[in-house]
Amino acid sequence: MIKDSLIFRWTNLKVLERNAKDKARLLQPFTYEEFEKDFILNNPFFHQRKSIKANLVPVTYEFNIAEYENRFPIFKLPAPEYGTILATFLYYIKKLLSEHRIRTAANYQTTYTTISRFRGSVRFTEIDVAFLKQLEAWMMDQEYSKTTVGIYTRCLHTMFNEAIFQGIINRDKCYFFGRRKYQPPTSRNIKKALTLEDVGKIYYYEPGYLEERKAKDFWLFSYLANGINPTDIAHLKYKNIDGEYITFERAKTENSTRSAPKPITVYITEDMQQIIDFWSTNDKRPGNYIFPILQHDITPLRQVELIELFVQALNDWMRKIRKKLGIEKAITTYVARHTFSTIMKRSGVSTEFIQESLGHTSIKTTENYLDSFEKTVKKEYSQKMVAFKKDAAGNGQVHEQS
Repeated sequence: MIKDSLIFRWTNLKVLERNAKDKARLLQPFTYEEFEKDFILNNPFFHQRKSIKANLVPVTYEFNIAEYENRFPIFKLPAPEYGTILATFLYYIKKLLSEHRIRTAANYQTTYTTISRFRGSVRFTEIDVAFLKQLEAWMMDQEYSKTTVGIYTRCLHTMFNEAIFQGIINRDKCYFFGRRKYQPPTSRNIKKALTLEDVGKIYYYEPGYLEERKAKDFWLFSYLANGINPTDIAHLKYKNIDGEYITFERAKTENSTRSAPKPITVYITEDMQQIIDFWSTNDKRPGNYIFPILQHDITPLRQVELIELFVQALNDWMRKIRKKLGIEKAITTYVARHTFSTIMKRSGVSTEFIQESLGHTSIKTTENYLDSFEKTVKKEYSQKMVAFKKDAAGNGQVHEQS
């Protein structure tokens, strides 16, 4: 028994020696610091020196953590050990918050919590294709939607890229994403566009309360203004108005697009002008907000909170309006954007023009928005192929004779 144990250890040492030589041979020029980082760090066969870990800890992003503790309770938990997946998540979340990307940071926090529930703070060296597939299966067992699973595993993918950038892991040995490896699942969202008839019902609806009018007006404003989302509505300032047009840049593209984002230009229709006149602020200096949703001199976190309250109120009242009008589909601010793009397409507008109107950086995103429209068109076209058929009452053209 002792002999077998010695043989096993001797074999492991020979394998370790061979791997060390291979790693040293690949390092050109060779340095002990790089060798320790690439071969010894996170290797279970070696004692992990504190000094090497300390040298690899990335810069800390400066911001007031206390301000975010209620929304980000992970800051109150014991800090995970450097080199683990959760430590990298925590670092990345702090980076996002320092850039005021609060809602994106919140998405990464939910992924952090999910990974922690699944298997705790594992090291990158413990993650492989099998781990990723087991994580996906576990989330599906927990009744996560396929879309959510895709979002969380893409966040995990980002953490691998971050760890590679920081030098925590070696891409050649610890990268398990991509073709023939692991690919996060994707799914088609059920498109939520309303028909023009439904939009007409909303347009002619007579609100019974001021809150109803506010919800209806801002829903229509979003629909008429190129499907503008609530965040961009909240950030509109009087300087964005140029004669008969509103020109603005999407807040969403500020961090995702490094090149100068293309401005979106919207013609101010008579209906839009009436909404602006009724709900706008009195002080029309260029730097002031058009609508009293946000305030000056508030923190980025408070901005997000106010926009969320604005959206929640709009969606709640539009839900009540929907029931009164007997509209089957949901009527949310998100639906307004999809409805704009779909009705534009039905009117014969090109996908490229719709892409520009929505402010999408990729035409694929626009095509995904229009996916349900394309399916409907295919159904209509298939019916045109047999337009010669008579209906049940015998009306219409005659059947083609066989």
